[in-house]
Amino acid sequence: MAVTIAPSVLAEDAEQYKAGMERIHQFAERVHIDICDGEFAPSFTVGSSEIWWPAGWHADIHAMVARPSEHVNQLIALKPSLIIFHVEVAEDLLPIIKKIKAAGLKAGIALQRPTVPSTIQPLIEEADHVMIFSGDLGHYGGTASLMQLEKVRLIRNIQPNVEIGWDGGVTLENAYSLSQGGIDVLNVGGTIARSADPAETYKSLVSEINKQGVI
Repeated sequence: MAVTIAPSVLAEDAEQYKAGMERIHQFAERVHIDICDGEFAPSFTVGSSEIWWPAGWHADIHAMVARPSEHVNQLIALKPSLIIFHVEVAEDLLPIIKKIKAAGLKAGIALQRPTVPSTIQPLIEEADHVMIFSGDLGHYGGTASLMQLEKVRLIRNIQPNVEIGWDGGVTLENAYSLSQGGIDVLNVGGTIARSADPAETYKSLVSEINKQGVI
């Protein structure tokens, strides 16, 4: 599976969201859209009613919300490619994952650093996408803890062909290591959002993950 760079958009209001989309629209093909409820994640972002993306894009919605059951219908109605909820919520995600898949969309789960894959095996077995989350909830940046790459092996032991994403602290310095560690989708927030030349930074990231290793 080829590794993909997906720019992230995290915005507090509709104006900021539009600016974030305009920053990446010339080069992005897959976008990672973050929404937060102010409860599961400490910050508030645009809500599902304010989310949009250009036709033809592969849109992933990463919902950092405490009660996915209250958001899932609205998110399904938007018809993104993928909807991701966190396994650390208090609700049972299994029926929610099945509901998303029954609607013809892909269902994803996100694991924060302390979460061990074996403790959520039924969710991994049912999911189309498993995202290793090494960031700070509701904020760009974070630190890419490469120790978390050990989870790739543990996840693949449960479901060998599942798509694995990474969110948190992706930079030009670690993108190659992450791609070589078995990550399929690198969600990139601050590195692109804070770049003076987002298109050039995106191009450099793509070059990094596609370079041939040297011995």
